[in-house]
Amino acid sequence: MSDSLLKKEFKSSDVQRVRNIVNKDFTSKTKSSAGYQKSSKKYKEGDIWEESGKTWTIKNGVRQNVTKLDAAKKALRIPLACPKCKGPMKHHLAQKMYRIHGMCFDCVIDMEANLRKAGLYEDYEKNLMQGNIKVFLNNIEDYTMSLINNENSYVTEHGDLEDWKGKSSVQKEKLLKNLKQYIDIVSKHVL
Repeated sequence: MSDSLLKKEFKSSDVQRVRNIVNKDFTSKTKSSAGYQKSSKKYKEGDIWEESGKTWTIKNGVRQNVTKLDAAKKALRIPLACPKCKGPMKHHLAQKMYRIHGMCFDCVIDMEANLRKAGLYEDYEKNLMQGNIKVFLNNIEDYTMSLINNENSYVTEHGDLEDWKGKSSVQKEKLLKNLKQYIDIVSKHVL
């Protein structure tokens, strides 16, 4: 039976590879070879560098590309727990309230109940609604101005560019006048 034992001698490269794995150094080489070697630099957590025209960083041990949209991604990210009460943010209403108020649905209910007790809820509600209406009016104004300043060219569903002539300055002035009247009426009644 002693003849059936596995008799294998481990090479030094095998031993070095196991050492590298145990030390979590997965990129170290175990053999030396001649020829081209790419120069590599070891980076630590939080380092920022540029390579191949891109900016890179290491976050939580992972190499990540730094983009212009990182701030937008961070703003849209919803945490797993409410920053105020540390409760879970599983419910869809908790996620919606986090986008608006920065806290979960239960915390918003508590805040609004406290505002009602203090007699400040009507002002809070009015300011919230007026903010929404102001944004709505700005969006309508921006859209109308883009229509007026448009070069009257449109892309069809087939990808063709069509030029539509015919918007006269009278129509543009009428559109501007109607927009101003609408904004004045809404501002007078609501704001």
